[in-house]
Amino acid sequence: MSSQASPVPPPDSSTQIKTVRVMIKGRVQGVFYRNWTVENATELGLKGWVRNRRDGSVEALFSGSADKVAEMQERCRRGPPSAIVTGLDVNPSTEDPGIGFERRSTV
Repeated sequence: MSSQASPVPPPDSSTQIKTVRVMIKGRVQGVFYRNWTVENATELGLKGWVRNRRDGSVEALFSGSADKVAEMQERCRRGPPSAIVTGLDVNPSTEDPGIGFERRSTV
């Protein structure tokens, strides 16, 4: 009995899983940023987390299809209505994002 592997199509940007760690700077604490991030990431079907940092920034891990992660990065540049985002640093990550999207404690 011969087993032949069926050809696998090359992945496109909508099926490739991308994981990034994002640092958001500006007026991003005390303006509903973390809850807003949870709502938006959940809406996009992303896995990961968001948390405040003691330096006043917000840190997040986003994992999902490359196009959805890119969309979330663009949303983070704007943030919720009361936020003033002055900087967004994005770096690739190999961290396990977990099974959903959660709000974590401040570090």
